Amino acid sequence: MNASLVESGRSRLGKQIPVQIASTGMFAPTRIVTNEDLALLGCDSQWIIQRTGIHERRFASDDQASSDLAYLAAIDCLSRAKVDPKEVDLVLVATITQDFMTPSTACILQRKLGCIAPAFDINAACSGFMYGLIVGSQFVANGLARNALIVGAEVMSRTVNPSDIKTYPLFGDGAGAALLQPVEPSGSSDPKTMTGILAFTLGAEGSPESLCTPGGGSREPLTPEGLAQGRQYMQMDGKAVFKWAVRCVVESCKDVVAASGYSLEDVDLLVMHQANTRIIDAAIKDLQISPDKVIVNLNRYGNTSAASIPLALHEANLQGKLQKGKLALLCGFGAGLTWGTALIRL
Repeated sequence: MNASLVESGRSRLGKQIPVQIASTGMFAPTRIVTNEDLALLGCDSQWIIQRTGIHERRFASDDQASSDLAYLAAIDCLSRAKVDPKEVDLVLVATITQDFMTPSTACILQRKLGCIAPAFDINAACSGFMYGLIVGSQFVANGLARNALIVGAEVMSRTVNPSDIKTYPLFGDGAGAALLQPVEPSGSSDPKTMTGILAFTLGAEGSPESLCTPGGGSREPLTPEGLAQGRQYMQMDGKAVFKWAVRCVVESCKDVVAASGYSLEDVDLLVMHQANTRIIDAAIKDLQISPDKVIVNLNRYGNTSAASIPLALHEANLQGKLQKGKLALLCGFGAGLTWGTALIRL
């Protein structure tokens, strides 16, 4: 095994942020697209299942953009917390499928919620929610926000070329949300009883050639020729990303758990970015974590990029797995290349 991300100097560890996940929420579009539906495009249903574990995914309707999905997930989250949308004082949206180049999708969500709050987007692809979680936690821990809304929202179905039969079936649309609030002082100085983020790491290893949408930015504005060539669609080196992802997940999880003073055996719940069951299976095998502790829902939603971790987190919540005092390990990884991992006592 190579040196860990921390030992190699490619990642830094942060410790103990007294912030709690007060509530979660989600929204999945009603349109279900099965593997059999994609067979009309030339996709092989059995190949998709064997290589990815995906059976179906959700596609947004033609009149839905990322902010629409984000709003419905946010309202679900806030209603469960019994928090009025006007009480939200920070809005972060993790997305790579923003409504417009500008303004940010977060500003559109902030207007829909009717709150007066700073609002901005985070573009870290499939690590976006983890980046948002840590950034939002800093605001809450420093007293700059009491109700920080972190949303991962994506309309990935519009970023992939339908004629790319190996990549198009991987992605779906959806949104997930989490509300962060400060942890009230318990009066105990025992770190073993602390609620919140116990340790975390964020990192980047720039490799745009691995996973990139080349057209549409300032380097390559779209032209009729570029559109004809499909330059507006995502391009991915699947094999390279797969190998990097497994290594990144294993190393960052080990680094974060070790920094917290716990062991992997102590982890009660693992919520990884839902990219591919082969990545998840390889990672938990190396980590020696029981599959019973791992949340997997990409069979029903596909890869929803920044929305995948909050979607999985909310479904874990609905299943009663976000119990107070439990240890949850969250790990995201994606284009950039970027990663983010955190151990949280719920």
